[in-house]
Amino acid sequence: MERNIETIIEETELLIERNDDQALNHLLEELNISEVKDLVDELPEHGPRFIEMLPLSRSVHVFRILDFPVQERIIKKLSGTKITELINELPPDDRTSFFSELHGDVVKKLIILLPAEDRKEALALLGYEEDSVGRLMTPDYVAVKKHWNVARVLEHIRRYGVNSETIDVIYVIDDKGVLLDDLRIRKVLLASPEAMVSDLTDDRLIALNAYDPQEEAIEVFRMNNRVALPVVDHDNILLGIVTVDDILWLAKEEYTEDIQKIGGTEALDEPYLDTSIFELVKKRVGWLAILMVGEMLTATAMGFFEDQIHKATVLALFIPLIISCGGNSGSQASTLIIQAMALGEVTIRDWWRVMRREIISGFMLGVCLALVGFLRIFIWHLIAPNIYGEHWLLIAGTISVSLIFVVLWGSLSGSMLPILLKRLGADPATSSAPFVATLVDVTGLLIYFICAVLFLSGTLL
Repeated sequence: MERNIETIIEETELLIERNDDQALNHLLEELNISEVKDLVDELPEHGPRFIEMLPLSRSVHVFRILDFPVQERIIKKLSGTKITELINELPPDDRTSFFSELHGDVVKKLIILLPAEDRKEALALLGYEEDSVGRLMTPDYVAVKKHWNVARVLEHIRRYGVNSETIDVIYVIDDKGVLLDDLRIRKVLLASPEAMVSDLTDDRLIALNAYDPQEEAIEVFRMNNRVALPVVDHDNILLGIVTVDDILWLAKEEYTEDIQKIGGTEALDEPYLDTSIFELVKKRVGWLAILMVGEMLTATAMGFFEDQIHKATVLALFIPLIISCGGNSGSQASTLIIQAMALGEVTIRDWWRVMRREIISGFMLGVCLALVGFLRIFIWHLIAPNIYGEHWLLIAGTISVSLIFVVLWGSLSGSMLPILLKRLGADPATSSAPFVATLVDVTGLLIYFICAVLFLSGTLL
């Protein structure tokens, strides 16, 4: 019967308390990899003990899916023998990812544990820029020549495929290592043993460049439905492959980073509970300070219209309504466009289509909110005529027209800022909802008081 993680934790804690290593080892053997990972996360102080107990292949599989802070804590407490086994057995791409997060001195100590060939390979992968596709790739793949027949290809796979990251796809290269094409293993298995590789290729090659940003790899995988893609240099020499499991982890990290930026904070380098209080404050205070300065401009704008507010204090009652509607519409538009850009649905070239749609939708949203605002003032006037006095209709008109233009402006600002930042080479996620809301607060007040002056001059003003 399947057990939930709470039951597993309780049973594990009981065995640890009894110091029954044999029963604990048996329990760990019964669990699948994800359950052991959850166990390490829930009982971090015993994580090294679990890794030590597991057979090498299972301990590697668990270690490679742990978050880096957990990996770092565990590696510090493992025995020297286990560390050597782990580092040597880790796939090259996972090893590179782990090394790239460590301090340089620690990397030097660990990299010495590798055999000469693996050490050379690790150093080569670490030589690529941190956020490049080269850091994701593994040099463990199966490559064949176009003049081989299928029988020779299958023999080659049997001999070298065991060390490959995946054999779902094999790669066709020439004598200089230039990538010519790739083949799905299905196509090879179904072909006649005498068929030539050149007869199976279709010249529909899709490859990644080792020096391209990692974000581009996510989009290529998403659009082409591949389990692995080859990685080449500028001369189209095959360097390695990137598999979909690494892309899924990368996509998760990118999504988390974007969500944090949209919320108005710098991206955290570690999971929330593993981040120190000082680091949390450091990551958040910058944006809060910028937004505070921005909101000070709101006070400046109100000060500029102080006379109008003094003459018609009723205008002050609707300031929160105006700025919240503008900020909300801007935040909505910003979030929608950032998400669309992340999914590849919107590009910089689509700016006019986006603007046109937001002008129409922003105007329609503004009209809807304007009707609500007008009805609110009308109903309140019927209930208590003295609240707005004889000029209630002008006040209702001021609020309604202001809402139309403020919501329209908020929608335009929220949709165009991410595209503008992308065009300037910045991360669109930094045009976060709080930033857009602050911008629209200030400009919304200007729109509001301009409408008030146009509607109420000669009456209340």
